[in-house]
Amino acid sequence: MANPGRGGRLSRDDRRAQLLAAARSVFVEQGYHAAAMDDIAERAGVSKPVLYQHFPSKLELYQALLDESANDMVARVRAALAATEDNHDRVHRTIEAYYEFVAGDDQAYRLIFESDLRGQPDVQAAVDRAIDGCLDALTETITQDTGVDSTHSRLLASALVGLSQVSARYWLSQGAQIPRAAAVDLLSTLAWRGISGFPRQS
Repeated sequence: MANPGRGGRLSRDDRRAQLLAAARSVFVEQGYHAAAMDDIAERAGVSKPVLYQHFPSKLELYQALLDESANDMVARVRAALAATEDNHDRVHRTIEAYYEFVAGDDQAYRLIFESDLRGQPDVQAAVDRAIDGCLDALTETITQDTGVDSTHSRLLASALVGLSQVSARYWLSQGAQIPRAAAVDLLSTLAWRGISGFPRQS
């Protein structure tokens, strides 16, 4: 394997992935405003010109990283819904997907939910797309399975998304005092007792 540090030869895609990983750790630790491209280049083990070849500005780098993290979150939710046709299991898997995302070692969730750049229109739009992507996936499933119209289904979906996101972040902020599996079981039981009241459409 090529040495990924300074002077190492990587493919463009591998180099981009390396730079994004370094940037993620710096942005998570320092926030957008405090982070410097010098810090990111040093963390990646490359020169600043190499970093700028891939990302012409700090904002473009941050947006690329935010898009990657947002796409990952939405993909996790869609995969959870597609993994089974049992709706009880779907609820459990979807909540579990949020907890796994929030508990990730890279703390990518902070770029979406705790960004110090949320007032920047392009960043806010990316965050909104991530949340909307999760809402779309849940809305489609609820509409198809219950026959509830899309407007009402989306409101139900927003409740499930809110429950998952807020509880997962709270759980993590409390030092994960409850084992993750137990926390997911607890919240999925709560959610299922509500959503199961809507009969499945035959």
